Amino acid sequence: MELLFIRHAESLGNVAKQMQGQADSELSGQGKIQATKLAQRLVAETGWPDCIYTSPLKRATQTAEILIKQLQHTPAPAPAISLQYAVELQELHNGILQGLTWCEAQARYPALCHALETTPQWLPIPGAESLSQVRDRASVFIQTLLKRHSNSDHVWIVTHGGMLQFLIAELLGSDRVWGLRINPTALFEFCLDLSQWSVKDQNRWNTALWQIRRFNDTQHLNL
Repeated sequence: MELLFIRHAESLGNVAKQMQGQADSELSGQGKIQATKLAQRLVAETGWPDCIYTSPLKRATQTAEILIKQLQHTPAPAPAISLQYAVELQELHNGILQGLTWCEAQARYPALCHALETTPQWLPIPGAESLSQVRDRASVFIQTLLKRHSNSDHVWIVTHGGMLQFLIAELLGSDRVWGLRINPTALFEFCLDLSQWSVKDQNRWNTALWQIRRFNDTQHLNL
């Protein structure tokens, strides 16, 4: 099974440097260009997916819609592609900081922002998700994906930079979530043998069965 994880294109909230979280924001003009470049690359390199899952937030759904539109306008149009909305793919909820810039947050909640700036430890933010809740969401989505699909399926997943880190950790079986900078429309492609997924012997370490083919790839943005 081939899994292609995609971060949404640039949003208006990104341009404004907001902590968007689950606040809704549409794609910027540049974001629409980014998504089109991504779509053109995927059409040329990977062919058609069997299914696309997307976060229901606008910046993700608009990215997915641009991908589908490009597929439908190829010389050999793609067959009907299932677009499924998954609330588990939404970005991390930022609680009372959601939708604010950091400067706005400092003005409204100076004590909280000072605490966040002066410790590397996780601190609860009123109204926000805990990190364990986010990891649970990632686990639910990945496990559902593995149960629902077969080895012949090619699946695209459009989500958010923060959530991607949790999804990748869950798929790789990591007990930690590793931080990395993920730019708009970055690609992460994994290929895995579902028939062997539950093995307990040395095949768990057999790199022929699970492969990372692309990781944080944004080459299309340079075209």
